[in-house]
Amino acid sequence: MSKEKMSFDALLEEYRLIWNNRLLDSEGKGSEKTLFEAIKRELLDENSHPRIRKNRFEKFYSAIKRVIDSTVSQDAKLLLIKIHNEVMEELS
Repeated sequence: MSKEKMSFDALLEEYRLIWNNRLLDSEGKGSEKTLFEAIKRELLDENSHPRIRKNRFEKFYSAIKRVIDSTVSQDAKLLLIKIHNEVMEELS
């Protein structure tokens, strides 16, 4: 499956459904950059207090589980997992 099947605008909206309390400032950045930055912050656990942060491998596992368990479309799930993988590879 390719990223062309779903626009980044639509994919960002699907991501927002999974993380309904997450503020995602996309002003001036574009949907693709906003999505990649949000996933990177998620994997680095930057949204948690420093004393309770988990390592990126634990965060990766919980993020993928959350995507799989969500009600978003199957296409969105696959693309979000692919992007999580890409970001994780960049962090390693």
